[in-house]
Amino acid sequence: MTSAIAIFLISSMAITIFALPNAFAQNTVTSYPFIDAIPNPCGVNQQVLINYGAINYLNGENDGWNVTITITKPDGTTETLTPPKTWSTGTAGITYVPDQLGTYYLQTIFPQQWYNASATNRVIYKASQSDKLALVVQQNKPDSYPWQPIPSEYWTRPADSQLQDWYTIMGSWLIPTPTNTNNLYAPYNAGPETAHVLWSQPVGDMMGGIAGGDTYKNGYETGDAYEGKWSGSIIISGVLYYNKYISGNPQQETVAVDLHTGKTLWSKTLTAYNITNLRIGFGQTVFWWSRNNRAAFSYLVCTTSGGGTGTGTTWIYFDPKTGNPQFNMTNVPSGTRYYGPNGEILLYSLVNYGNTTNRNYYLLQWNSSWVVTNGKTGMQESWGSQVLGTTYNASGTVARSSNLRGYDRNVSVPSMNVAGTTLPSTSFSRAFIGDKIIGTRANLNEINLWAISINPATMGTLLYNTSWTPPQEWRDGNVSVGTGMQSGFVSWSQESQVAVLWVRETRKSYGFNLNTGNYMWATEFSQAYQDAWDDSPTYSHIIDYNMYISASCGGTAYAYNISTGKLIWTYNATDPYTESYLGLNWWLMPVVVTEGKLYIGSMEHSVQEPKPRGAPFICLNATTGDEIWRINGAFRQTRWGGRGIIGDSIIATMDTYDQQVYAVGKGPASMTVTAPDIAAPFGTPVVIKGTIMDVSPGTTSDTMKLRFPNGVAAVSDANMSDWMLFVYKQFQQPTNIVGLPISIDAVDPNNNYVHLGDTTSDASGSFSLMVTPENSGKYTVYATFAGSGSYYAAYAQTALGVQEKPVPVVVEPQPASAVEQYFVPAVAGIIIAIIAVGAVLGILTIRKHK
Repeated sequence: MTSAIAIFLISSMAITIFALPNAFAQNTVTSYPFIDAIPNPCGVNQQVLINYGAINYLNGENDGWNVTITITKPDGTTETLTPPKTWSTGTAGITYVPDQLGTYYLQTIFPQQWYNASATNRVIYKASQSDKLALVVQQNKPDSYPWQPIPSEYWTRPADSQLQDWYTIMGSWLIPTPTNTNNLYAPYNAGPETAHVLWSQPVGDMMGGIAGGDTYKNGYETGDAYEGKWSGSIIISGVLYYNKYISGNPQQETVAVDLHTGKTLWSKTLTAYNITNLRIGFGQTVFWWSRNNRAAFSYLVCTTSGGGTGTGTTWIYFDPKTGNPQFNMTNVPSGTRYYGPNGEILLYSLVNYGNTTNRNYYLLQWNSSWVVTNGKTGMQESWGSQVLGTTYNASGTVARSSNLRGYDRNVSVPSMNVAGTTLPSTSFSRAFIGDKIIGTRANLNEINLWAISINPATMGTLLYNTSWTPPQEWRDGNVSVGTGMQSGFVSWSQESQVAVLWVRETRKSYGFNLNTGNYMWATEFSQAYQDAWDDSPTYSHIIDYNMYISASCGGTAYAYNISTGKLIWTYNATDPYTESYLGLNWWLMPVVVTEGKLYIGSMEHSVQEPKPRGAPFICLNATTGDEIWRINGAFRQTRWGGRGIIGDSIIATMDTYDQQVYAVGKGPASMTVTAPDIAAPFGTPVVIKGTIMDVSPGTTSDTMKLRFPNGVAAVSDANMSDWMLFVYKQFQQPTNIVGLPISIDAVDPNNNYVHLGDTTSDASGSFSLMVTPENSGKYTVYATFAGSGSYYAAYAQTALGVQEKPVPVVVEPQPASAVEQYFVPAVAGIIIAIIAVGAVLGILTIRKHK
């Protein structure tokens, strides 16, 4: 893989269209080989890019030179590499890792070889060799580009492509729930650590919340039962896309909202090629890698039956930035969509080209990228404008049908053509990309699993076809395994290579090894009876972090060891106020799994009115089941529509309590700090005070400005759930609010760092600290908040002046004269006598007055 990357890097620097001289003076010409190494010097055991080839270029894009590379190591031993043929530029590259200290010598050896410059001109290039290149290997690696850390402050899109490590927090959600087949696992996200809301807005086409008045306590519609609100919601590169109207509405509209700012980027009816009122089907990001073009391209994809001149399914691709149509594919074959390693969409099918007597089975792979690039060469291999330049017919559809054009693999499956090895069905249940397709059959007497390889090296090979006899209790109870919508295979994992079958009557699960097809285990713990009524078990059971997790109608989340089926932990979503009508717990459903966290929400099949209050949204430690945070009465999920999704480390979800869309994630905080404007007298205590406020996008709305004219205070993680209910849902203001820890520090007049003290903000966002500076002069004061699960770090700065310390006046004592020695005591005696007489006269006067 790395060698291929190096080859592309070299080719991208060269001219791609060449013309050899019209005529040669002779049939034998000189070759000019070269060699280079990057970096040089390098560190021991550091990967080095070796550029090699010959300056002589070739005429055909698939032509190249065959050369070898001789490497002489510091210990005198030699190594000969036979790298891939060069590109038509004459250049190529491979990677090499030197493991000795000292100087290596590299040389390209160009053997004599013929080249057909044209149909009538064959030229021989003479053997030669490049100059030897000295590659110095030292103990330490040379300096690399300065590392740019993961953001420690609130960030937005676009993020510069040089911030390469940010990819770890910039995941997208391309497959709408509930059709997501990836166990709700969302890598490349930092899962929200609290219920902190960034913004909210109406979902778009429904009145929200309680209706009031004559409707009593009842609320407006939720867009849930059989309505399917919020379905089709996806996230691409930090933008949330959702269908504004329910399915079947004659006026459809798609909304694009910036997840980081809450701003609506566009809202429009998606229309293309005479097809209108389209709805989002899924998203796609293709990372295209060709010899001249390497980049990612994202699309919104709408699906429709027919369209244009097509008779099958049509996929219409839209630019997510503008909502404008880009291209379409007609006659796309049916089947479950799977994403390949570069974002291409793959579909698989088993086809019998023979008949029932003379079978001739083939395994087919359809590739969405192949539809566009099949048959193209050179510059046409590029994506971008080359895709937009695809030939269209008069109706605007791709000129060649994609179901003929898109198949890039068509492999015989000889084992299916042999009597006795016929699979129970040619339809299969799941595909693991690069691994296998898996089929199942389940009934009271047999559980059958089979698998066929789709690994490119062994594609079409039957891996196993096994059967397991279920326990007698299945037959005794006539359980509904494999029938109806409440039992059957509910979860699959390529990472763990396990599939799980759920039986509603026994409320047990059964694990099967997907490497062998063999039965593994059955759970011993019978789940709550309410779980038997889950009509969407494939959405309630997931496999993540080598655990099988079930969360359903009974309101308890169960986590089982994926290898043994043993219970690891449970979590009860208790309802202390008995609002739920199902029991003591709330109906649960997994929503998102990322960064070791499991997010589960509450929903119901058909909403009750008035709605049960306090339905929770919960974040658990996925490996221990410990509660990280829980908010009661927010982010209530839908059963028939979509659930919460995550992208750019922000959860976006619709809440069926108020029909609002919420974005949940870590937000920005703003600080102020002040000190007395007048320099304080030395030794006098002064008060340093300030504020720390939540400045997330949602706090700037008109309603927030009316309710919080002085701003919304930023508060502690422990209080966040109750605080968000107060701020965004107008619940009663909590009385136990604790703010955020603030550190007050300074640089004193002597340029020394001084920690003045710590304080905590309150429910208004205010904080203060009284300090007594020890030095006179100017202090630079910093108020710092280190960050929390809810907010990024923040700081503010001010100045504090302290007056000079007063200089004490020292009076030297003088010896007394003889007169002073006599006069002073005499005067003192007189004064005392006067005071005594005055006191007596005063007493007499008072008596006379009385």
